[in-house]
Amino acid sequence: MLMLSELGASIATLAIIAGIALLAWPVFNGSSKVGRAALFAIAMALVLRYMWWRATQTLAPFGLTLDCLASWSFFAIEAASLIGSLSSFVIFSRLRERGTEVDANLGWWGENPPRVAVLIATYNEEQDILERTIIGAQALRHQNKEVVILDDGRRDWLRDLCEHLGVRYMRRADNRGSKAGNLNNALEVLANDPVPPDFIAVLDADFVPHRGFISRSLALFHDPSVALVQTPQHFFNADPIQHNLNISHAYPDEQRLFFDHLQPSRDGWDIAFCCGTSSMIRWDSLRAIGGFPTDSITEDFMLTLALQDGVQGRTVYLNEPLTEGLAPEGLKEYVTQRARWCLGLMQIARSRLGPLGRNNLRLRDRWSVADSVLYWSATFSFKIAALIYPLFYWFFNVTVVDASVADVISYFGAYYLWVLLALNIVSRGTVVPVLNDVSQLLGAIPIVRATVVGLIRPHGHPFSVTAKGGDRSGVVIQWSLMWPFLVLFVLTLIAITIGIFIDRFAFNDAVDGKTVILFWSLYNLLVLATVIVACIETPREEVHITDTPERAALWMDGRARRVWVSELTRAHADLRAALPEGSEGVLRIDEVGDVEGTVVYATADRARFVLRPTREQAEALILRLHTRDIDQPGVVNARLAPIIEGMLARLSGETRRR
Repeated sequence: MLMLSELGASIATLAIIAGIALLAWPVFNGSSKVGRAALFAIAMALVLRYMWWRATQTLAPFGLTLDCLASWSFFAIEAASLIGSLSSFVIFSRLRERGTEVDANLGWWGENPPRVAVLIATYNEEQDILERTIIGAQALRHQNKEVVILDDGRRDWLRDLCEHLGVRYMRRADNRGSKAGNLNNALEVLANDPVPPDFIAVLDADFVPHRGFISRSLALFHDPSVALVQTPQHFFNADPIQHNLNISHAYPDEQRLFFDHLQPSRDGWDIAFCCGTSSMIRWDSLRAIGGFPTDSITEDFMLTLALQDGVQGRTVYLNEPLTEGLAPEGLKEYVTQRARWCLGLMQIARSRLGPLGRNNLRLRDRWSVADSVLYWSATFSFKIAALIYPLFYWFFNVTVVDASVADVISYFGAYYLWVLLALNIVSRGTVVPVLNDVSQLLGAIPIVRATVVGLIRPHGHPFSVTAKGGDRSGVVIQWSLMWPFLVLFVLTLIAITIGIFIDRFAFNDAVDGKTVILFWSLYNLLVLATVIVACIETPREEVHITDTPERAALWMDGRARRVWVSELTRAHADLRAALPEGSEGVLRIDEVGDVEGTVVYATADRARFVLRPTREQAEALILRLHTRDIDQPGVVNARLAPIIEGMLARLSGETRRR
């Protein structure tokens, strides 16, 4: 009876927490200083309460036992992750949005607009990708600009393309310093121009600027203390998790929480940092520190620290969709990119600009680096540990967490539920259990490896370029990424089977503790199954996920008809109309014109119309799809029902077609 009453009280506590949060959801203003501070103050209090409970009531006694080793080692990993969470909650408690400041300072330079060099560094990208970026850069509204292509691949066809499009082309004799070296080489060339630039804008080769990127970013340089303005990185295609799980229509890309919510919060503390592409930098400040740092393969974050250390130049964040790019299309590229970010952060931590280095950084800058190190080193280690440690109980009768169901609900459940709801309140719904774990687990093993390697041996690692483009038309199973999770899935399934169905192998000395481990293992099983599915890459085609359905005119067989365009790319338009397969026609597309094409696929009410644009129309399509200031690519908020629907369709072998 006592156990039931304790369990009932714990469940009641969760219900109260959920009720308070859900009541706050519709009325909470995410920009409210008091509201954010209250949300995350409660979150921190609940985390500290949970940590105290874990440290004082759930650990095995000290001794030379497996119980002690497993229990305390897991707690150490978890505690490091929770300390990182506490740091992030402090960051989330503030927010700064600079749209009003931009509006008030547009054109602060008067009649003589500053000269801006738009630097596009490239190594091995395909022509279609580069052409899209160059055409978008040329269309930038700011007139006093120069587009410069920095070709570390030394490709003659790219030189000829630049000449055809009327942009400046640079190449160097070697690839020393990788991307940072490429950019620094361009700085030296530009410094010898008759009129050097006042600012430089940096774009990755697969990022297309919206027309207002320069003018709106420049507005924040009205403040002479600002050395760098960073803007978000949004994507017009689905990342591998969205695509492989068939949820790109209902689940935000993995970086949405960071760019839309964490960076504005960091800006509230004046610790936003450069993320490479989609940034603008004051020329004099950059030259004063000797250009882009080459001590880390993440030269962008290090640039923010170098500017602050060298010239007290601040990095600020403008949370507006001013560029859009190509997310990694394959899991291997996705994982490689994140492992590179992790390795670069560890290199920064070990450099003179690390949190313990002798430098001129502010205390908040040191905290910023320490927070990022904690994220990469502790979060991903804990995700792996949470999958492995329950197996110690099932196979070796080792108690990892000695707790009752009621206490787990009261302490862990209360903190977990509040944090989940708080993050979704301030982000308007971007954090989804299971999927959030999946996005972190996919890269967890290489990231943990990069953490260890980077801290022990920070230098001497090659720069790995994230591959984009290529043939994505077939099914690819990423066995090298899948097999650890497949092994853990099988072991967990065997363990649960033993625990539930084979009594003589089950450990019945702690029934309540066994229940806790059982639910923990069942959750792990669900996460692992989702990770395994995500490792099976399905075919891709070019997709642009910005556009909403719109009306258009289609001429076919000598007559015009009104159709709905549900999806538009440079290659095709998906139409909601009953059309004969193989028929020819002309589709009128706003801002592009009348484009010829052929119906190559048709059902009772849908058709795919493959476009045959002229050269001018192809360029107009790029501008229409990628450079309009009003567009924000991708899904902003998660929607649970469509997520479940999409994943079930994926398991049944179907894919979603709009």
